[in-house]
This record gives sequence, structure tokens and C-alpha cells, in this order.
Amino acid sequence: MLASKTFVKKTKKGAVVKVVREHYLRDDVWCGVARCRLCKQQAPVLDACPTVASELCSYPHLLVPDTNVVLHQTDFLEDASVTNVIIVQTVLQEVKHQNVSAHKRLRGMIADSSKKFFVFSNEHHRETFVEIRAGESANDRNDRAIRTAVQWYNRHLQEGGVDREGKEGRGERTKVVLITNDSENRQKARDLGLPAFTALEYVQSLVNSPGLVDRLANPGEAAENGRKKGKILFPEHLPLSVIQTGIKSGKYLQGTFQGSRQNYLEGHVNVSSMEKWVFVQGLQNLNRAVHEDTVAVEMLPESEWSCPSGLVMKDAEDQVEKGEKEVEDEEGGSEGKTTHKTVDPSLLQPTGKVVGIIRRNWRPYCGTLLPLTSMKGIRHTFVPTERRIPRVRLETRQAPSLLGKRIVVSIDTWPRASRFPCGHFVRELGEIGDKATENEVLLLEHEVPHQSFSQDVMADLPRLPWSITDDDLKQRRDLRHLDVCSVDPPGCTDIDDALHCREKEDGTLEVGVHIADVSHFIRPGMALDREASDRGTTVYLADTRIDMVPELLSSNLCSLRGGEERFAFSVLWEMAPDASILSTQFTKSVIRSRAALTYAEAQMRIDDPTRSDLVTVSLRQLNRLAKILKQGRVGKGALTLASPEVRFEVDSETHDPVDLQTKELRETNSLVEEFMLLANISVAQHIHQHFPHCALLRRHPEPPLSNYDILVKAGKARDIPIHVESAKALANSLEEANLPDHPYFNTMLRIMATRCMMQAVYFCSGTLPPEEYHHYGLAMPIYTHFTSPIRRYSDLIVHRLLAVAVKADQTYPDLLEKHKTQKLSNHLNHRHKMAQYAARASIRLHTEIFFREKSLVEEGFVLFVHRNALQVLIPKYGVEGMVFFDGESASETGSKLSLTHDNEKPTLAVEGVVFRLFDRVTVRLEVERSSIQQSKLKLYLVSPVIPGLHPEEEEIEPPPSKQLKLM
Repeated sequence: MLASKTFVKKTKKGAVVKVVREHYLRDDVWCGVARCRLCKQQAPVLDACPTVASELCSYPHLLVPDTNVVLHQTDFLEDASVTNVIIVQTVLQEVKHQNVSAHKRLRGMIADSSKKFFVFSNEHHRETFVEIRAGESANDRNDRAIRTAVQWYNRHLQEGGVDREGKEGRGERTKVVLITNDSENRQKARDLGLPAFTALEYVQSLVNSPGLVDRLANPGEAAENGRKKGKILFPEHLPLSVIQTGIKSGKYLQGTFQGSRQNYLEGHVNVSSMEKWVFVQGLQNLNRAVHEDTVAVEMLPESEWSCPSGLVMKDAEDQVEKGEKEVEDEEGGSEGKTTHKTVDPSLLQPTGKVVGIIRRNWRPYCGTLLPLTSMKGIRHTFVPTERRIPRVRLETRQAPSLLGKRIVVSIDTWPRASRFPCGHFVRELGEIGDKATENEVLLLEHEVPHQSFSQDVMADLPRLPWSITDDDLKQRRDLRHLDVCSVDPPGCTDIDDALHCREKEDGTLEVGVHIADVSHFIRPGMALDREASDRGTTVYLADTRIDMVPELLSSNLCSLRGGEERFAFSVLWEMAPDASILSTQFTKSVIRSRAALTYAEAQMRIDDPTRSDLVTVSLRQLNRLAKILKQGRVGKGALTLASPEVRFEVDSETHDPVDLQTKELRETNSLVEEFMLLANISVAQHIHQHFPHCALLRRHPEPPLSNYDILVKAGKARDIPIHVESAKALANSLEEANLPDHPYFNTMLRIMATRCMMQAVYFCSGTLPPEEYHHYGLAMPIYTHFTSPIRRYSDLIVHRLLAVAVKADQTYPDLLEKHKTQKLSNHLNHRHKMAQYAARASIRLHTEIFFREKSLVEEGFVLFVHRNALQVLIPKYGVEGMVFFDGESASETGSKLSLTHDNEKPTLAVEGVVFRLFDRVTVRLEVERSSIQQSKLKLYLVSPVIPGLHPEEEEIEPPPSKQLKLM
């Protein structure tokens, strides 16, 4: 059957065209139910007689949720007890258009065979397709289509004889139940004689799943409860239409809200049109914005501008230790007004207030329940692990069993009369402090995909045994005769780069960088490719790694292991002895690595005068050239920065850390880095030449001069000028910044400089002018990532572009669409940033495990000065922590400590003892377990001695936006 619709429309150029849309309808769309006598052509998905113990539906039944239930009750649908669900095509399409995240989760449930979710193509079935009526909204039409599908299913199952067999013949017929929270839709369904219930009605009727009701989200009821209780705390959010008009007129600014890790009453809105972020301070000005929400902000008059208080607030502990009464008083009565203090005008920042929410970016959050004075009620408070997320009010009947455990909670709404948002319980993770549980928490909090690879992905892997064939050799350059070797950290199994150097007869040098040809195994359109794209990067934790691609590729067929033939994508340079490049070639190749060396092993070969084998000679030549290349980069203004990095030695049985050391850098680290940089630069130039509008590149924006304020002040405090007008000026200043009595001073300055930088990001060349391609940290006009395709999806895309450019592969349409490339770049930027943060969180977790049952006294240096705390770096362990001075309870007499903070110098005087940046201090490191949230590594000041001091120190991580890897 064919249904058609004809209409006319005007094009952008003003032409009027006639459009005919044809919609094909069929009679043979099957229902998916087992034992249905009318549908026998395909394997069934749904049980013929599902057995669900429900007081409302005593008969066997299947469920049909409407669109709103799928959008807002995904946690309920994902529960293992919810099976045999029909997702009608109308719902699937609506969810896809309204919420990409919810659609992805729904697709995951459909793909899970144990869930028994079946997609019914009601829009292509002759008896269930409905036309929109005159004056009917699209939403009303879709609700009617869902009811029509439920009506057809019940009639179809009656005619198909699907029932539960009784002892004396025919049993009860299977029915289809509509689940909807729309009262009008539910009533219309009941008027048709259809069984229809709200999600709450249905879940409360279940006999065997009493805890499932906790997983229901009920924004409407939560908001109503908020309106009934207490006075209004927050201004009303402006309607979206008003916000859009205001943004166009310039009255409002749109940006992403970034909460402060150190003070829950402060945050910034990242507005792309402004050099500085907009500072927001105080509960009312924050106006229920949650970290990463897209918000509309209104600038305050300059007379009301403010600046960060400099206070490190221990909100996560201070608030969770309050009793139930204090929480209620705080929620109902605190207005959260900002206290304005007289501050230096030079410190003031552009300040605004949040007037509306454009898009919520809420996700499931990990944390713990607050132990209130009474656990008998169902209303409880949830404390997120992430400091920038507010506490959440929720109702749960499982509180006694959840105390002391990590749980996951989702936010549903934030009423104006409540200081905290309302949410619902999702699931339990495990005991607080358990290593596996804490690893799960950090992966979830940083949105790291860590599930096992699906069967579809594994089906795309090559079959074993695998070997290189004669046909493969015909299509590649055979470089197996070269003395190639790899140099990597100890224990590395995903080896994606190797190098060689040999002298030619004419005195020039042939230098090669050979990169694993992952693109040979991962082709566009494969499930393997989609999974790698979603993961974006391999995530390296302290004791394990989360692979971007399955182990068969990452550690075997793509890994350039010693003595094994492998596919590679090679960059070959002809170089003069002075490291100048005479010519460059790019080719798909076959190589056989002579050795897979660690940095230490390669260094020993270079330093051992008795070694003269070809691999060692190659390494020595590469090392000599690398020094020249680095000198040339530094001469152009490339920055050499620093960050504290640690390495754990892990027990082979318990996998707990048994030793903690800072990573040692050798010449071979620089050797590999220089040639990887050179390869990335050469490839960037080549793909941009061939694809000027769709090349995937990497840029590092120049920081605004205001970012360097703390660095300039730090140098000034030690009578050392720091020039920041250009990267070269900064590099020269850092090179000359030394103190004879302070050997670690220069390193600390470089660590501080690193945190002044912007984040390096991927982008599509067609979206920015060439002058913005510049990589500030490397002082290069163009750059990309090519050298790590095993662990970065960006490199895989660059491989595909380069293969097309050298005519080694065909062109794929998606590679040539700049908007798709930019969308992919944004996704990869997010994954890359989250992977960095997850790695740091894993190091913090293992550091705390290492220091359990230990109390060590070590030398440290003051890295940052706050109004009430010192941030101290302990070089021996690469550990940072906060020595906290509590002004209310730190002295023996109970009186407040005398604290004087000078932001200009910057210094902090505690009872007359003055602390400056980079001062030496002695601290004691211990793990404290007083917090219900988690154990924390605490730093206690040992010297200089402050009489009567009993600080309540807390480890504070520097803002992630200031921590980055420049490459």
C-alpha cells in the first residue's frame, strides 16, 4: 500500500518547488511475540506469556512505554527486572530527535538480548499508521499513533491465540499495557478499553521488585513538593524565547557553566565571545546552574564586579557532617546571598548572574548517602564525589543498606524553594574504599566507556592465524630489511611507533618513523570503527588501561613487537647531517622491528661505547639529530614545561601499589618525542595541502595575558622577571629563571607555567582561518596527531586522510565534510580531556592506597598560596596537597588564627609566620578516614613551627582547566 503527500515549498533562492513524499505501508510487519500463529516468518523476541507478578496486571502482559517514559524513566527501563517491552517506531524516532543520550541508552537496551526489547514498525504497518488530522499537533498525533499500536497489538494477540495455558485448556490471553505519565494520554487509552498506567502505578504494583520504585524519576512531583515547602530561594529562570531574543540583542551571553572545585559558591561561565570568563558568585547568582550546564548569563554593573574569594571551602566535609535538622534548616532558610568585600580593583573580574538554563547537562553522579540522625524516613541527602556538583535530595527505601557504599544518583529537577536539586537512586556500586569500587567510580565520573567489547565489534576482528600475504606485499613498500626498533616505557604492549636511521652513500641520512597501520584493520562503517570513534582514546590508569580497540589489535596484530612482521604507515626523510630535511616520503609499508626497547635499555645502548651493532648505531644517530631538532624548536619559541608525574610499582597478586616514584626522564625520551613531533608536523602539512578544508588538525591557542598573572607575580616575588608577551619571550624567561640555593625552583616555575596554558584541541581546518591553526606550546604554524593510532581515534582519521593523499586508499564521503569532522573533533576533545582527568584521579587513588598505614615526613615546596591554605608539592612523590588553616578551631585556645593574605606578592602570614611561593616546608603525609565520602591524603605542617596549630588540611586538586598536555 502506498500513501503519498504533495506540497510546495520555497527554496533559499526564492524558487517554488513541488515536493511529493511517498510512504509505503505493509501488511506483513510482524509482532515479535513467540507462539503467535499469525506471525511465523521470523524468530520471536518477546515471550509469549511473560510472567510478571503485578497486582494491577494479574494477566500475562507486555509493556509499551510512551516517549516521555523512555526519556525520563530510562533508569527504570534499564533495570534487569524490566523485560518484554515493545518500543514502537514512533517513540524511537521521537527519542532520537529529542535526546541523543537517551536514544543511545535505548538502543543499548534493544541490542541486549536478555532484555527482550522489540522495535515495532508501526509507521509502516497498514493498520497502525495514522495521518495527522487538521488542527492536531505533532505531539497529539504521535500519542494517538502509540495508542493505535497498543490497540492493534491487543487485537492481534487475541486473534493469534497467544495465551498462558491453564490446566483445563485455554488460559489467560497475553495483553499489551501502555505505560504513560501523561494523564490525557492515559485517559484516552482507557476510553478505548486499553490497560494504561503511570510508571509509578505499575512499579508499585510489582510484587517481586520493591526497590524498583527508587529508580523512578518524577520531576513533576518533586517540583510540587519544592513549591509547597519553604520560601523561594532562587530567581525564576527566563523562558527560552526571552533568552534567545536577549542573546541576539546582546543583553544576555551564552556559555558553559564551570563550577569551582575549591568553593561551591563560585564558578565561571565560559563565553566564547569574551577573552575572560564571566565570574559568578553566590547562590542566587548561580541560580541552580550545575557544572557543565549551558546557561544564559547577564552581566552585572561594573560597580558589582567581584573576584574569587581565595578561600578553599571544605563543603564536601563541612556539610555532610551536619545533622538532619541542620540540613532542613539550611535548605528551607538560607538565602545564599553574596557578601561583598572591599577588594583591590585590579583583581576584579567581569561578573554576572545566571538568568536561565539553555540546556541541562545532567548525568548520573557517583557518591554516598549522608548519614542523618534518623534513617527511618525515605527522604535522604546524597553527596556527590565530584566537588562541583551540589548535594541531591532523593527518596529511597533502601537507605540503611546503602550507608557506607558508593551509589549512583540522577538529578530530576531543581525547585526554586529548595537549596538542593531533587533526584532518584539509580544503582549501588560497592563499599567505599574498595579498590574495584573506586575504580568504577572514577571511570563513571569521567564518562570513560569501559564495558566489554560487543559481539558485533569482536566479529569485525581478523581471524587467527593471521599472516601477511603476497597480495599485501604488492600493495606496500617492503621495508623489512631496515634496522627498525621501538622505544617505549617498561611494560608497554601497545607499541604504535618505531624508528630507524641509516647513512646513505652520498653522506645524507635516511630517517624513518614507522607507525602501526591500524586503518588497515579498522575500516569506515564497521562496528569496530563506531566503537573506536565513541571511545575516542585509550585510557591509562595507574594499574590498568582501558583499550580503544580490542586486545587482539592493540597488543598483537597492530603492535610493532620485536621480531614480528607488521603493517606500518611510514614517514621517510632524507636529512643532511645538520638535521635539515631534504625530502619527505609517505608510504604504506611492511616492517620487522629488530628490538622493542625500553627508554632505559635504549639509553644504555647509546651510552655503552662497546656496542656497535646496527640498532645501536641507528639510535646514536637519531639521538644526535634529535638534539639538533629540539634546539631548533626551542630557538623558535617552543616551550619546555613540566608536570609532576609518578610511577607505581604494583604487587603482582593484589595489584596494590608497593612503591611510588617520580618518573625519570632520559635523553631517549626526548629522542622519541622529537621524531614523533616531526612526523606529526610533516603529516599535518601534507594533509592540509591536499585537504585544505577538511583536514583534522590540532591547535594550541595562545593564553590571554591575564592567565600569566600568578606566574609573573611568582617571579617578581623572587626578583626574577617573567616576560609573557610571546612564547619565545616566556621560553627565554624560564630558561634564565634560576636560584642558586633552590635547585627545584626552575622546575616549579615550569609546572606553574603549564597551568597557565589553554587546552590543546582538535579541529577541522575548514572551520578556522589559517592564522588560528598555530600551536603555541610547540611554536608551530600547523600540527596534527598521526603517531598513535592504536590509542587515539584522531590519528586513525589522519591516517585515512594521508592514505587518500598518497593514493593508497579510496576517499570516504565523511572525511570530506567539514561539519562532520568538527563534530567528531569536539567529541574527541571531550574524550581526551576526560581520559586525562581519569588518569590523574587513578594516580590520586593509588597514592592514597600507598600511604595507608604510613606516616611519612617529607620536604615540600609551596606551589600556590590561598587565603586560608597553602598548596604544597612534594617532589619525591610528585604529590600535591593542601595544608589548611582553619581560622575557627586551629589554635590550642580555640581562638581564631591570625591569617593575613597578600594576593599581590603573593604571601600568607599565619600567626606572623610568612609563607611565600616556592618556600621550603616540611610536612607529614597521612591518610585520614574521617570523611564519609572517602579517605584522603592529608598534609600536616611540621616546619616552620606555628605554636598551637592544629590544622584541618585537605587535598585539593588544581582546576582541571589549568592542567593539560600540550601535544
